[in-house]
Amino acid sequence: MTRRSEYPLPGAGGDRPDRPSADPNGGDAPSSSRAGGGAPPRPEEQARAICLRLLTGSPRTRKQLADALAKRDIPAEVAEEVLSRFEDVGLIDDSAFAGAWVESRHHGRGLARRALARELRTKGVDAAVIDEAVGRLDSEQEEHTARELVDRKLRATRGLDREKRLRRLAGMLARKGYPEGLALRVVRRALEEEGEEPELLEHWLPDA
Repeated sequence: MTRRSEYPLPGAGGDRPDRPSADPNGGDAPSSSRAGGGAPPRPEEQARAICLRLLTGSPRTRKQLADALAKRDIPAEVAEEVLSRFEDVGLIDDSAFAGAWVESRHHGRGLARRALARELRTKGVDAAVIDEAVGRLDSEQEEHTARELVDRKLRATRGLDREKRLRRLAGMLARKGYPEGLALRVVRRALEEEGEEPELLEHWLPDA
């Protein structure tokens, strides 16, 4: 799997998708001048402007945009209509969002499938879409990434007593969502290759 840069978060730099510059309904995006004549913009115009502004900053899920519209007191039926229109023209695509999120956060931060699924749930992505996205990471890739994380951390733990070192390495993997069995297996293998006696590790890291 090809490595990519960290998935762009709101306000962060890096590659971003093409910025939507036009109204999904075919016209130009509403400008402040349209409301300058005295009459406030219609709720539909407000909703489109809010969504376009947020999508210009970074990709968003439908749920994230819906929450933003609700905070601005956009009527629910108006929000639903505008969001559906954005989906129809491809400006909202939760499946693409989830796939890009999984790939970038796995390669950029080393997060495991469990942690990635948790993040996507907080962004309102549907469970079936999450399962499909995280399913693209197989167990072999996940274990390979876990070993890379441990290898990078090994040098920093040298000099610590054995128990503290084991806890630190396994805890680092656990915080990134790796299952306990996989974490212990990877840590044990790394320490054995570094020269630790397998018999001494047996007490702290039984075969997983």
